[in-house]
Amino acid sequence: MNRQDFLKTTAAGMLGISLSSWTYADLKKAQQTLIGHGDFTYKIDFEWGALDPTQHPVNDCHEMVQDRKGRIFMITNETKNNILIYNKSGRLLDSWGSEYPGGHGLSIHDENGAEFLYICDNNRHEVIKTTLDGRVVHVFEFPAELEQYDKPEAYIPTESCVAPNGDVYVADGYGSQYIIHYDAKGNIKNVFGGRGTEDHLFLNAHGICIDQRNGDTTLLITEREQNVLKRFSLDGRFIEKYALPGAYICRPVIHNQEVYLATIWSGDKSPDTGFISVLDQTNKLVSAPGGIEPVYDTNNQLQPMKQAMQVFKHPHDVCVDEDENLYVCQWNAGKTYPIKLKRV
Repeated sequence: MNRQDFLKTTAAGMLGISLSSWTYADLKKAQQTLIGHGDFTYKIDFEWGALDPTQHPVNDCHEMVQDRKGRIFMITNETKNNILIYNKSGRLLDSWGSEYPGGHGLSIHDENGAEFLYICDNNRHEVIKTTLDGRVVHVFEFPAELEQYDKPEAYIPTESCVAPNGDVYVADGYGSQYIIHYDAKGNIKNVFGGRGTEDHLFLNAHGICIDQRNGDTTLLITEREQNVLKRFSLDGRFIEKYALPGAYICRPVIHNQEVYLATIWSGDKSPDTGFISVLDQTNKLVSAPGGIEPVYDTNNQLQPMKQAMQVFKHPHDVCVDEDENLYVCQWNAGKTYPIKLKRV
């Protein structure tokens, strides 16, 4: 599906019109629709970041980060241009990369004034640290020395994050479900997690980030298949969890006091049922752009979530800028470019 066809389908789904009657005015009407709840509501920009697919194609658009200059970096598993670099208006500034066929996770970290990217590649079974212009600095290879792994195919890293002291944490979310803790030089310090349904284990440890909102430094790790966000200490001890029933969440993205999560599926996990989850500083779901309004019962338990309107098609990550606008990239979405949500 090309960009125009996807815009038609999305606008039609939102407005309840047939494709044969779709016009550009319908798209403009869709872009005036407000989504979200409470203080977190947004206008939709379906055209942000659209490029010529013959020059800058995408396949799955997996994750996005912003550097200190305000540039937005996106990773796709299209090897003609694995990294696309946009400004906030959606204009392409640069592109690079042809060696990341399984480009999935993308995180950014400031190290003594220099920023670096960490790329998780599903196909290569590696995490690659690069400069912002693509020069490889370090490769975290398949951890063959660990007894938990007997072959590269068992290790499929999906996300990484860097602690204040430079230690690196890698979530093996599509593989054996372990969290691997490295020092800044790439030496393994610890391994925790693994496959299972107990609190200290995972069924899909899809995303991981550092959380310093409350003064302590901890890890937030998504447990996508069980619709749960889990908190761990830096040495791998389970602390607590936050249930998000009906929300199949990707990685946690912290901005100010909120946590933002692309929710790739909802409800019964049917295709094309995603939305965005916004949690407040108490880790309570307060807004679900594209989803139903969050409701907590008298026991403070979130009621099952589901999509309210089909704005998104498998949203996979959220990038938040300084104006609290959201940029949403999507997996298995017809090779379409990101969607921008403008905070209102």
